[in-house]
Amino acid sequence: MLKQIHPVAVVALAMAGLLFDARPACAGKFNKVLSAGDSGPDFKNLVGTDDKPHSLADWKDAKLVVLIFTCNHCPIAAAYEDRILALAKQFEERGVRFVAVSSSRLEADGFAEMKKRAAEKKYPFPYLHDATQKVGLSYGARVTPEVFVLKADRTVGYLGAIDDNWNDETAVGRPHLREAIEALLDGKEPPRMETRPVGCGIQYEE
Repeated sequence: MLKQIHPVAVVALAMAGLLFDARPACAGKFNKVLSAGDSGPDFKNLVGTDDKPHSLADWKDAKLVVLIFTCNHCPIAAAYEDRILALAKQFEERGVRFVAVSSSRLEADGFAEMKKRAAEKKYPFPYLHDATQKVGLSYGARVTPEVFVLKADRTVGYLGAIDDNWNDETAVGRPHLREAIEALLDGKEPPRMETRPVGCGIQYEE
């Protein structure tokens, strides 16, 4: 059965640094499934809030694809929305495509609610419904938000957090995602190829 953590409790846990600091025995330092350099798992026919099916191959010509696992209910994901929108707009002309994915099955994250959020925030990128949760599992996504930057060959160039301060954009010291995108576009390795994502746990059905 799925259980939803109250947003206030989520924020308190995040601030205490207790939210899903999973340390796997293999793969990446923080991700149980993938590490930098691995091939990004393919996906096909995920329905977006535009009611169209989308596949990773849709962005075959993109220099980078930024997959962001997110959801509606999480206050941490909500705190990052405007930052994500700004980054998507900034890098669009340089061939970077952003794609949001929700693997949550909580009622607040249902497809109808996804459509409302996409319309309200005027998402300039697809917001895809991972109804089977297979895509989230294949990427080892555990929290929202959690990002994966796929290079032109669709190997993982960066995975983890958007930056180092979800609660206060003005206090960000390390803009991980921005730095990774800029480095990869210049053909360089990001200064940090993997970081620990902090957010609300994705409730996978067992």
